[in-house]
Amino acid sequence: MTTVQIKKTPGPLRILKYTKYDLVRNLRMFATLFFIVVLPLFMYFIFSMVYDFGSQKTFNGAGTVGAVIMVAMALYGSLTAVISLAGSAAVELSQGWGRQLALTPMSKAGYIVSKILVATVISLLPVLAIYVTGYFRDAEMAPQLWILTALMVIGSGVIFALYGLMYGLLFRSESAVSAASGSLVVLMFLGNAFTPLSGFLMDFSVYTPIWGVNQLVKWPLTEGYYSVNGEFAGQYELWQPLLNIAVWTLVFIIGCMIGVKRHTARK
Repeated sequence: MTTVQIKKTPGPLRILKYTKYDLVRNLRMFATLFFIVVLPLFMYFIFSMVYDFGSQKTFNGAGTVGAVIMVAMALYGSLTAVISLAGSAAVELSQGWGRQLALTPMSKAGYIVSKILVATVISLLPVLAIYVTGYFRDAEMAPQLWILTALMVIGSGVIFALYGLMYGLLFRSESAVSAASGSLVVLMFLGNAFTPLSGFLMDFSVYTPIWGVNQLVKWPLTEGYYSVNGEFAGQYELWQPLLNIAVWTLVFIIGCMIGVKRHTARK
């Protein structure tokens, strides 16, 4: 008797069909959209109103302070999206969804590609909402910088998708994924992304996970110049945020590998 081997690699149409289903499912989850879109937009309004110097130019003259605040809030919203979705995907696989996929033509590779597409689309929502709002407020920069900073914000999600995966693989519960998303608020504050820090907190911020991506997405506007209490205080070198990103990416990868190893060992 001949056994027929069914090719499990899904075609592009199958992946797109599943992506559409998963995207619609996520868009119907109001609580998720609230924390991804509404909350970052609300925080942008708060921060842009608190600081009355939003129309002032940055030290290098590439844009306004309002544009810098806008980029930071867009980063917060985008990272919230990818952390939540990546962590949930890891939890789904670890709780048996992988075995369900084994009964269908969809492979784990196709599932991962689909999740990446969904995360990219969802992470676009807060960026679009905040950038459109910023355009009508006090955010000013060259047209090409609007596009460049938006792409950099979305691209930084790749790094923090690993952060979400790490939480999902290590703890394998939706509450852990929620904790990972919630911890982003603390990381943004400690990374000098929400409010300008000074003293010890500012010195400490350069070692936090957010600091590198926060500096990098703002680099076209600031070129590393920073202030303390509204006064010019110095300039970072480009290698500093790049090194921060490299180190923390490695930490997240190691965390994911430990999570996978623990899951495999329990089997």
